Amino acid sequence: MANRVEEFNAFREKMNERILNVENRAIKRFFGVDTLTYEPGKLDAKTKEMLGLVSSMVLRCDDCISYHIQQCKKEGVTDEEMFEVFSVALVVGGSIVIPHLRRAVAFLDDLNKEE
Repeated sequence: MANRVEEFNAFREKMNERILNVENRAIKRFFGVDTLTYEPGKLDAKTKEMLGLVSSMVLRCDDCISYHIQQCKKEGVTDEEMFEVFSVALVVGGSIVIPHLRRAVAFLDDLNKEE
């Protein structure tokens, strides 16, 4: 069985390709805006990814959490910084974030095993 990081990446890639192969301008533009949002600007990409991670945790989207954890790692976010991001999400989102925190830490641990 593939690990959770490989499964997540394979499914995400497969479905993004499927979705973006449909001629739908609104969907394509939204995906484009999403990509542009995380490019460096007045805020660097690392900060934007950490903001995305907090937002994803508060909104309780496990796929988004996994994605932003990977992007945070690519931007050089350390595990210590990651746990500070997690703490901000807990304060903003409350105890309902705890199950997502558990899955986030499990995903982070799996991602760290690959390094």
